[in-house]
Amino acid sequence: QVQLVESGGELVQAGGSLRLSCAASGRTFSMYGMGWFRQAPGKEREFVAAIGWSGGMKYLADSVKDRFTISRDNAKNTVYLQMNSLKPEDTAVYYCAASRTYSGSRRKADYDSWGQGTQVTVSS
Repeated sequence: QVQLVESGGELVQAGGSLRLSCAASGRTFSMYGMGWFRQAPGKEREFVAAIGWSGGMKYLADSVKDRFTISRDNAKNTVYLQMNSLKPEDTAVYYCAASRTYSGSRRKADYDSWGQGTQVTVSS
Protein backbone atom coordinates (compact mmCIF):
# COMPACT_ATOMS: atom_id res chain seq x y z
CA GLN A 1 0.00 0.00 0.00
CA VAL A 2 0.95 3.61 -0.45
CA GLN A 3 0.66 6.36 2.13
CA LEU A 4 -1.25 9.40 0.90
CA VAL A 5 -1.17 12.96 2.20
CA GLU A 6 -3.52 15.61 0.81
CA SER A 7 -2.96 19.34 0.98
CA GLY A 8 -4.32 22.54 -0.48
CA GLY A 9 -7.76 22.75 1.06
CA GLU A 10 -8.87 26.08 2.49
CA LEU A 11 -11.66 28.62 2.68
CA VAL A 12 -12.38 30.29 -0.65
CA GLN A 13 -15.12 32.49 -2.04
CA ALA A 14 -17.58 31.24 -4.62
CA GLY A 15 -16.12 31.56 -8.10
CA GLY A 16 -12.59 31.07 -6.84
CA SER A 17 -10.06 28.34 -7.55
CA LEU A 18 -8.02 25.87 -5.56
CA ARG A 19 -5.52 23.19 -6.42
CA LEU A 20 -5.41 20.13 -4.20
CA SER A 21 -2.33 17.96 -4.08
CA CYS A 22 -1.91 14.38 -2.94
CA ALA A 23 1.60 13.15 -2.26
CA ALA A 24 2.19 9.40 -2.24
CA SER A 25 4.98 7.44 -0.62
CA GLY A 26 6.79 4.56 -2.26
CA ARG A 27 8.46 3.85 -5.57
CA THR A 28 5.51 2.28 -7.40
CA PHE A 29 3.21 5.29 -7.64
CA SER A 30 2.96 4.97 -11.41
CA MET A 31 1.36 1.54 -10.97
CA TYR A 32 -1.62 2.95 -9.05
CA GLY A 33 -4.86 4.30 -10.39
CA MET A 34 -5.67 7.45 -8.43
CA GLY A 35 -8.92 9.07 -7.47
CA TRP A 36 -10.43 12.00 -5.64
CA PHE A 37 -13.58 11.67 -3.57
CA ARG A 38 -15.40 14.12 -1.33
CA GLN A 39 -17.69 13.96 1.64
CA ALA A 40 -19.96 16.76 2.77
CA PRO A 41 -21.47 16.80 6.27
CA GLY A 42 -24.31 14.31 6.56
CA LYS A 43 -23.68 12.88 3.10
CA GLU A 44 -22.00 9.83 1.70
CA ARG A 45 -18.53 9.99 0.23
CA GLU A 46 -18.86 10.56 -3.49
CA PHE A 47 -16.67 10.21 -6.55
CA VAL A 48 -15.11 13.38 -7.96
CA ALA A 49 -12.34 12.38 -10.37
CA ALA A 50 -10.06 9.52 -11.33
CA ILE A 51 -6.95 9.13 -13.43
CA GLY A 52 -5.26 6.10 -14.92
CA TRP A 53 -1.76 4.85 -14.30
CA SER A 54 -0.09 6.91 -17.01
CA GLY A 55 -2.48 9.84 -16.85
CA GLY A 56 -4.02 9.07 -20.23
CA MET A 57 -7.43 8.13 -18.88
CA LYS A 58 -9.31 10.71 -16.89
CA TYR A 59 -12.84 10.64 -15.52
CA LEU A 60 -14.82 13.35 -13.81
CA ALA A 61 -18.18 13.37 -12.08
CA ASP A 62 -20.90 15.16 -14.02
CA SER A 63 -21.21 17.76 -11.28
CA VAL A 64 -17.62 18.94 -11.75
CA LYS A 65 -16.58 17.97 -15.28
CA ASP A 66 -16.71 21.51 -16.65
CA ARG A 67 -14.86 23.00 -13.68
CA PHE A 68 -12.36 20.50 -12.27
CA THR A 69 -9.39 18.74 -13.84
CA ILE A 70 -7.28 15.87 -12.54
CA SER A 71 -3.65 15.32 -13.36
CA ARG A 72 -0.64 13.43 -12.04
CA ASP A 73 3.12 13.75 -12.04
CA ASN A 74 4.60 10.30 -11.62
CA ALA A 75 8.10 11.73 -11.22
CA LYS A 76 6.87 13.60 -8.13
CA ASN A 77 4.54 10.86 -6.84
CA THR A 78 1.75 13.42 -6.81
CA VAL A 79 -1.79 13.70 -8.11
CA TYR A 80 -3.58 17.02 -8.41
CA LEU A 81 -7.14 18.26 -8.50
CA GLN A 82 -7.53 21.70 -10.04
CA MET A 83 -10.85 23.20 -9.02
CA ASN A 84 -12.18 26.29 -10.77
CA SER A 85 -15.45 28.21 -10.52
CA LEU A 86 -16.05 26.79 -7.07
CA LYS A 87 -19.56 26.71 -5.67
CA PRO A 88 -20.82 26.47 -2.08
CA GLU A 89 -22.01 22.93 -2.86
CA ASP A 90 -18.39 21.93 -3.45
CA THR A 91 -17.79 22.34 0.29
CA ALA A 92 -16.57 19.01 1.63
CA VAL A 93 -13.61 17.06 2.88
CA TYR A 94 -11.68 15.91 -0.17
CA TYR A 95 -9.95 12.54 -0.06
CA CYS A 96 -7.27 11.11 -2.27
CA ALA A 97 -7.31 7.37 -2.94
CA ALA A 98 -5.07 4.82 -4.65
CA SER A 99 -5.94 1.57 -6.37
CA ARG A 100 -3.34 -1.11 -7.17
CA THR A 101 -5.85 -3.02 -9.29
CA TYR A 102 -8.08 -0.55 -11.05
CA SER A 103 -7.20 2.36 -13.30
CA GLY A 104 -9.74 5.16 -13.32
CA SER A 105 -12.44 3.57 -11.17
CA ARG A 106 -15.40 5.55 -9.81
CA ARG A 107 -16.08 3.01 -7.07
CA LYS A 108 -14.87 3.59 -3.51
CA ALA A 109 -14.53 -0.15 -2.96
CA ASP A 110 -11.91 -0.39 -5.73
CA TYR A 111 -9.44 1.75 -3.80
CA ASP A 112 -6.97 0.25 -1.33
CA SER A 113 -5.43 3.30 0.28
CA TRP A 114 -6.90 6.59 1.44
CA GLY A 115 -5.51 9.86 2.69
CA GLN A 116 -6.72 11.69 5.76
CA GLY A 117 -8.59 14.32 3.75
CA THR A 118 -8.34 18.07 3.30
CA GLN A 119 -11.17 20.51 4.02
CA VAL A 120 -12.48 22.72 1.23
CA THR A 121 -14.97 25.38 2.24
CA VAL A 122 -16.61 27.61 -0.35
CA SER A 123 -18.40 30.68 0.97
CA SER A 124 -21.26 32.34 -0.92
